[in-house]
Amino acid sequence: MAEFRHIRDHLVHEGGVWNVVVGSFVDPDGTEFTRDVVRSPGSVAALPLLFDPEGVPSVILIRQFRPTYGEYLYEVPAGMRDIPGESIEQTAHRELIEEVGLIAGQLKHVFSLRPSPGMTDAVTELFIATDCVKGQPDRQGPEEEFMETHHIPLRDALSMIDSGEVNDAKSVVLLLLADRMMTHQDSVTG
Repeated sequence: MAEFRHIRDHLVHEGGVWNVVVGSFVDPDGTEFTRDVVRSPGSVAALPLLFDPEGVPSVILIRQFRPTYGEYLYEVPAGMRDIPGESIEQTAHRELIEEVGLIAGQLKHVFSLRPSPGMTDAVTELFIATDCVKGQPDRQGPEEEFMETHHIPLRDALSMIDSGEVNDAKSVVLLLLADRMMTHQDSVTG
């Protein structure tokens, strides 16, 4: 396969979490070109998967205001990898407690999602959380302070994808992976 090379980044904006750069690259023919890139530390998302006494699966979704779209979105609990040295598992545990007040007994890494490769180097690490117990939420910022928590059957969450109510990429992928694991009888608890 033809080789591309990254030469340098020119910092355009340094933000609190993300940086915007103009990246310079060389194509296989030796021609230099540039692309605008959002450099990101990445994020995690963790879907709490719960079971009633009969074994029927349910999930916890949040509904929060997203200023970028100017609307509320249904999502799985998630957050930025904005604490240096924190592992992806630690970040997933932290976000579950902060957003929905759950402590996962088991966290299973199921996928590394590249949500928008044309504009960012961000990777979202996807987890399924099981054996959850109640903890104390520690919501951060106004969006989280006013967000809603929804405990719903997995089948209803899948229907919300079909209707377009759940349209956030990480949430769609995690819900479909959870359903696939349940359908194929894969272990989601370890």
